[in-house]
Amino acid sequence: MSAALVAGLLAGYGIAMPVGAVAAYLVALSARTSWRVGAGAALGVATADGLYALISVIGGSALAPALQSITLPLHWASAVVLLALACRSAVTAVARHRGRRVCAGADPDAPSPARAYLRLLGITMTNPITVLYFAAFVLAGRGRAMSGQWGAEVFVLAAFAASASWQLLLAGGGTLLGRALTGSLGRLLTSLVSSAVITGLAVHLLVAGS
Repeated sequence: MSAALVAGLLAGYGIAMPVGAVAAYLVALSARTSWRVGAGAALGVATADGLYALISVIGGSALAPALQSITLPLHWASAVVLLALACRSAVTAVARHRGRRVCAGADPDAPSPARAYLRLLGITMTNPITVLYFAAFVLAGRGRAMSGQWGAEVFVLAAFAASASWQLLLAGGGTLLGRALTGSLGRLLTSLVSSAVITGLAVHLLVAGS
């Protein structure tokens, strides 16, 4: 069981720690809203990672070839959603700055924690790289660590816990950033930089998937 725990933690941190468009959006969302909204979004990402860990344990080797055939559509769907979110964030930030409606409190247009959870869950679930990563992790020999009693369950829970801890750390960092940038210009620049980063990563996702 300890081997499954270590394998799950390694898998969870391995997929969560590389900074991508989802991480950039999570930090920006936390910075312009609140810790509760950021935490909801963070748990949405972690839930997707946990679900893909479960899928890979149940039938990753069988699903990997099938996912390969739909990787391109999923790449496009993920990139389009990220681009839409980046544009919306930038337009909202500019409009709010012009109207001088920015304050030190929460964003009036912020989603609820539940909506943030579902939004980030959906975005992360469209990323086929996640399930392929977990399937490869299981097939590369780590599967032996899950062969004992409760091995698979411990692996999935450990992967979820590792991803959740990292995503919550990002949300906390975004919240601290938002508290530091209480001025109108600071919030505007943060939103625009975040939108630019997300756009660049989404374009890279499109190029890599084409």
